[in-house]
Amino acid sequence: MKILFTENYGKEKFDKIKALGYEIIYCNENIVTNNEDVDDADILVTYNPFKNLDINKMNNLKYIQITSIGIDHIPIDKILNRDILIANNKGSYSAPIGECIVMYILEIYKNSKRFHEQQLNKEWKQNFSISELRNKKIGFIGTGTLATEAAKRLQGFDVEIWGVNTTGHNKEYFDKCFENDEMDEVFKTCDVVVVTIPATKETLGIINKDKFELMKNGSVFINVGRGNIINEEDLIRYINKFRGVALDVFENEPLDKNSMLWEFDNVIITPHNSWVSDNNEERTFNMIYNNLKNYIENKPLNNLIDISKGY
Repeated sequence: MKILFTENYGKEKFDKIKALGYEIIYCNENIVTNNEDVDDADILVTYNPFKNLDINKMNNLKYIQITSIGIDHIPIDKILNRDILIANNKGSYSAPIGECIVMYILEIYKNSKRFHEQQLNKEWKQNFSISELRNKKIGFIGTGTLATEAAKRLQGFDVEIWGVNTTGHNKEYFDKCFENDEMDEVFKTCDVVVVTIPATKETLGIINKDKFELMKNGSVFINVGRGNIINEEDLIRYINKFRGVALDVFENEPLDKNSMLWEFDNVIITPHNSWVSDNNEERTFNMIYNNLKNYIENKPLNNLIDISKGY
């Protein structure tokens, strides 16, 4: 069975996969194109080669393993009518994103951005607008692995953690969960709202003026999910009601230099960077290896996604 890799994991790791019984083809994602060898692959392990690589020409393709969590870059129209399994990298980036969520919350409540500006200007000025997290309510829109890793790390701060998921079922590390139809309660009540849900037909633009209107004055809003879940124009309209806003994802990336979001003192912007970690490559390879081992042994794959639903 032949696998096309578009990232080089090195001889030692590739040898582990060959020992499972696979033949490996490697071609860098930026230059991979269709040819006889590529088109003969049974499995594709990749991030996003789809601008150069036409999977319609890969007649033997049975399984795509992507190394991202999101699947919006996959050419769905070329897959829906074919019996191709797709698995994502769910969970591999959850720890660093969970840490970043905690960082954003602390930066906003402890005014670290202001202190950094003062340091650059060599300005000695105490700030008495700092607040504690203790007794705050933190609400997560979505209770998947991103939210769970953040909720786990917030346990020592004496906060109450709420979550929103499809059915309102209980999740570890969450004090209370609501179903999707009840999410307004989270926006109305929580001091911090964190968006972690994926982009689907149902979630596009779901966080808009109606939700921002519900939020408390002086509350905190964070988005590490997908940029197109948020109506950015509505967010800008309500930006002054927030103690702080932290955004790692945007409707259009990179964020346009003319975007008003750059101009607000209460906004923290990071360049879709919250997933980055020195441990990502090892976690990602372990996920790939385990799934390839399961596949060749006819066992169920982890992180299988329903392409028609978008997750």
